[in-house]
Amino acid sequence: MKTANVGNNASEGISLSERFRTELLRFAIYLADANGKLEPAEAQLISQSLGIRAEGEYLAAQKEKLPAGFANEIPSVLKFAVLADAGNKVQNDPFHGQKAMVIYDTFLLFGQMLLALHVEEPDEAESAFFTAYMDRMEQFLREYAVWYAGSQKQYRPVDVINEPTESEEVREQKLSALLEELNDLVGLTGVKYQVNSMINLIRVQKMRKAQGLKVTDVSKHMVFSGNPGTGKTTVARILADIYKYLGVVKQGQLIEVDRGGLVRGYVGQTATQTQTVIESALGGILFIDEAYTLTVNKGEGDFGQEAVDTLLKAMEDHRDELVVIVAGYTDLMEQFLSSNPGLKSRFNHFIHFEDYTAEELLAILQMNLKKQEYHLSEAAKAKAAEIVERMVAEKTENFANARSVRNLMEQAIAKQAGRVVQMEEGRIDKEVLSTIEPEDLD
Repeated sequence: MKTANVGNNASEGISLSERFRTELLRFAIYLADANGKLEPAEAQLISQSLGIRAEGEYLAAQKEKLPAGFANEIPSVLKFAVLADAGNKVQNDPFHGQKAMVIYDTFLLFGQMLLALHVEEPDEAESAFFTAYMDRMEQFLREYAVWYAGSQKQYRPVDVINEPTESEEVREQKLSALLEELNDLVGLTGVKYQVNSMINLIRVQKMRKAQGLKVTDVSKHMVFSGNPGTGKTTVARILADIYKYLGVVKQGQLIEVDRGGLVRGYVGQTATQTQTVIESALGGILFIDEAYTLTVNKGEGDFGQEAVDTLLKAMEDHRDELVVIVAGYTDLMEQFLSSNPGLKSRFNHFIHFEDYTAEELLAILQMNLKKQEYHLSEAAKAKAAEIVERMVAEKTENFANARSVRNLMEQAIAKQAGRVVQMEEGRIDKEVLSTIEPEDLD
């Protein structure tokens, strides 16, 4: 019988692919047995999906070997993928920086298959564990900015039918909080000014309409240009919520996608796929990252233009239901907009995201460390400032602003852990565990 070890030492001395399979098995066993009853159909699905021969008794026994606190863990294989994606550390990456999303989607699909066995009588215990586990993985991906919505996930579930009606006062409070969140972002002075100006225009047009005055049909489609890691997706996420509470869109979901989520390999498939993505974004914002890749290889055999044509038609047909933001490098976005006479005319707002200064990147580093309950010692703060200033002064083609700083943070946390575990136990306290020292930044 071929089995997989799911005990505490399962991750030692095994390949990454085997570790992936092992952690899927752990997840599936815990999910299937969340109600205290691992059923034969669940055991059969787990065995067939993972290529093992195991009866329900074997799987139930493995549940007892799961590490303490397993339900609250992030799979180690997901952590590896996040580090690789965030740091662009895989040469000739066939997954194009989306390895973490492939792993996430695999867990998602596997869990959905198990839950589908109870489609007629949904199991609340299994559903609760599954939802909490996937939400935790999603939060982890978002935290490290490697969430990729080619899978068409939303920033939050939207259920307009069941969503309670909010008073105007509550909506205004939420809108004020979102504007404060936008304006509290590090740097981005020019971006904030343009976005606030656009929001003010929309608000005044609403006031004029309420007073029976003529209003201008304000285009809400935008072009975000700038280098990686400059906050484009973060601003789009906040803007989706702002638009919801302004009444510009009904739902406020943000659907992220890039070329891989739109273009398919045969005639007609791209239009169908693009239309599917557009429909998922109706009532919210469609955010197309690296949009220039849709037209950069125009020619026979490339279907990027088919996606653009479908998008242009949808922007006209659904002008009151859809907001489109296209994003990418400044020069390449200029080429993208010039590739089609009707494309540039659809976008009235062009927002450029400047690279962060060294001071801003240091502030971002400290803010991200604080979120993880770490902080820099005074000596480490001085050293971090030197490192960040050097990064900005000697930018390489891989420099990615806030993402590069996030990589620095991850490396520092890893080195701090290696340093702390070698200390005498009596010297380790809360302050030691939460402080990054200069040597952690080497």
